[in-house]
Amino acid sequence: MEDLARHSGATVRTIRGYQDRGLLPRPERRGRANVYRDTHLSRLRQIAGLLDRGYTLASIKELLEAWDAGRGLGGVLGLVAEVERPWSDEEAARMTRAELNEKFGGTRDDAAVEDAVELGVLVRLPETPDEFLVPSPQELAVAAELHAAGVPLLAISGHLRELRAQVEHIAGRFLDFTTEYVFQQYLDHPPTDAEATEAASLVRRLRPLAQQTVDAELARAMRALATRYLRHHLGEAAISAPDPGPVPDPADAAEPVPLPTATVRAVRELVGAEHIAAFIAAAAEREVRARTMDALAARR
Repeated sequence: MEDLARHSGATVRTIRGYQDRGLLPRPERRGRANVYRDTHLSRLRQIAGLLDRGYTLASIKELLEAWDAGRGLGGVLGLVAEVERPWSDEEAARMTRAELNEKFGGTRDDAAVEDAVELGVLVRLPETPDEFLVPSPQELAVAAELHAAGVPLLAISGHLRELRAQVEHIAGRFLDFTTEYVFQQYLDHPPTDAEATEAASLVRRLRPLAQQTVDAELARAMRALATRYLRHHLGEAAISAPDPGPVPDPADAAEPVPLPTATVRAVRELVGAEHIAAFIAAAAEREVRARTMDALAARR
């Protein structure tokens, strides 16, 4: 057992634990000696590889039992590799601290950098302390553009935290949905090699669907909400803008004026029902001033 531990990198205690759980076959008994073979070493390496991929010992036992029954692990490991490969074609980049400072306006902001490291937007490189790995240059570029537009760096990282939680919820719901209707047939029992290969093919086909759906829905929502925001804020600006002209007589302001139904409806959609009167009054006043200025210019 000591020799097996030395060759595999596992401890004697770990090997005993695997044997007790049925993950590792018992050694061959020769007189008073226990003999371990290359098959034991190979099994330990399989277990270590599956643990690195995030499998629990209980799941590993099921997979190894399937292997021992002749169903193989090639398809399962191919499925795992398909799921674990990057879900984006974006490539990581490196950036020095000086380049980072320049990208964000030339100012050194240690608090913002620490926040970015905590979020994983930047990754420290122990061998080069003055350099960072940037897993998503695109995400960093977005942050730089927002900062150049006037958004504080800590506000950007706070927004990213909120956005990340919402996106992870969307990803979880998409996985729940596809598992229920597509992948459950492969997951309610240890899959055969052929089933695992088929599931890996489905992952490849469905991989882009989540991002395509989110992109389409985000575009739809931004178009609808941005228009609504613009109407709301332009309406508020027109209502609250200071009036440089004379204050209208209250009697004149209260005089009822019939308006076409279509006009009232259009104004309601633009600024809301509560601001119809104020908007029409402001628009009429602007038209009166414009005509007055035209008349004065014509006299000259």
